[in-house]
Amino acid sequence: MAKAPRRPVRRWMSSARGGLTAWLCLASVAGAQDIVSARYDGPTSRYPHAVLGDDVEYSTLVVRLSDGTQTSATWPEGMVFEDLAPRVADLDGDGSPEVITIESSDTQGGRLAVWGLRDGRLVQIVATPHIGTRFRWLAPVAWEDLDGDGLVELAYVDRPHLAKTLRVWRYVPAADGAAVLTQVATMPGLTNHRIGWDFIAGGTRECGQGPEMVLADANWTRIMSVQFDGTTLTSSEIGAYSAASLDAALRC
Repeated sequence: MAKAPRRPVRRWMSSARGGLTAWLCLASVAGAQDIVSARYDGPTSRYPHAVLGDDVEYSTLVVRLSDGTQTSATWPEGMVFEDLAPRVADLDGDGSPEVITIESSDTQGGRLAVWGLRDGRLVQIVATPHIGTRFRWLAPVAWEDLDGDGLVELAYVDRPHLAKTLRVWRYVPAADGAAVLTQVATMPGLTNHRIGWDFIAGGTRECGQGPEMVLADANWTRIMSVQFDGTTLTSSEIGAYSAASLDAALRC
């Protein structure tokens, strides 16, 4: 059931290290600049989950740099990028963006990962643990400072078709260019994706009361706003769910 590559993440959606990189095929570039954009390449059907509407995933992450050159990293057999499009964001505040991806293992399922340039090479900086089972996926919600402490949080729905659990991880950069992801909060009963959708619903909004994550409840009947105060997640209802009302909620 292979199809053409999926369309990029829509704008209204808000849009263990070390040994790992030793067996990635890494391309290097001299005098590397900042990452300005990213895309997937190397379409493959070797991981036929089809959760995003087809059985095509990707083996390669490609980034374009500010000097116009490109560099890439390619997974061998056993791992793919099971995703719509990479997300480019400056997670550590140094002015040089990182790239957020969804990766899936043949045996351990999905995880969220952060990539960046280190000594001119595109490498994985840090990743969450795999979900633990083949054909189990996650759907990103947010990648920004949700609690105003100056550190970025990465949030996703763990198994949006099964567990329907929002997980928030804090991204803490280290002096040597590494980083640590620490899970800081969870909330069950939320989702942002249905099987077969080639998009992720919801995202984040700022309506004057701090960042809010906007999702559906587990039954797809209500639109929910979720805020993080640094320790606790708090949810409130926005209204009845529909695609149009979710879009309107994101625009405040």
